[in-house]
Parts: sequence; C-alpha cells; structure tokens
Amino acid sequence: MAEFPGQVRLVFKDFPLDFHDRARPAAMAARCAGEAGRYWEYHDLLFAGQSELSRESLLEYAERVGVGREAFVGCLDAGKFQAEVEKDLGEGRALGVTGTPTFFINGQRLVGAHPVETFREVVREALASARR
Repeated sequence: MAEFPGQVRLVFKDFPLDFHDRARPAAMAARCAGEAGRYWEYHDLLFAGQSELSRESLLEYAERVGVGREAFVGCLDAGKFQAEVEKDLGEGRALGVTGTPTFFINGQRLVGAHPVETFREVVREALASARR
C-alpha cells in the first residue's frame, strides 16, 4: 500500500473455514473490536494466536487492544456481525475461494502465501494494464 499510494485499495473479507469451529466467532469478534476502532490490532492478535481462539482468548484479546469488555461481550453474544461474516463467506465461495489466504488483484487470483515481490509484480501489471 505504501509503495503505490493512491493507486491501490485493500478490501479485506472474512472467510471462516468450516473445519475450524472457532473461525466464525473469531471473525465476529474482530468486527466487534472494529466497532471500537481496533479491528486491525485485534485481527493481528487473532493471527498471532490462531491456536488460542477460545471465548476466553477472544475476551482477553479485546482487553489487550483496549476494547471495553461490556460492549464487546454484548456485541459478540448478540451475533451482531454474523450476517456480514456470512455475506463475505458467500461472496468468497461465489468467486471460487476454497481456502485462505486468497487474494484478488484486479480479478487475478493469488492463492496461498506469496512473497511480497509477487504482489508488487501483479500490482505493477494491473496498474500498467489500467493505463492502456
């Protein structure tokens, strides 16, 4: 993003995998943290602690990023963002996503972890194509 200021945009979508029983609650928890302006900090804790996604861990992460417990628990327990998470999942499935991470750069799919140079190259190609 920093290398292509004003030329690219990042859109992040949830794609909780069915075999991971804590993925949906974690995705909803991140959105609850986002409601308090702490989405990315919370997101980073989720990825760092992928093996620790129990309810207690989700609450601890919220506390660590400075999200008020009462509002967070209320949001999580109400399933406030369940529909949004399910919508993202449906969009991903419609695009043929079967796993994470999956990236799309102007419609070009990149599946799995790639070195940053791969992203630079694909972005450069997409920008050059857009200029034609």
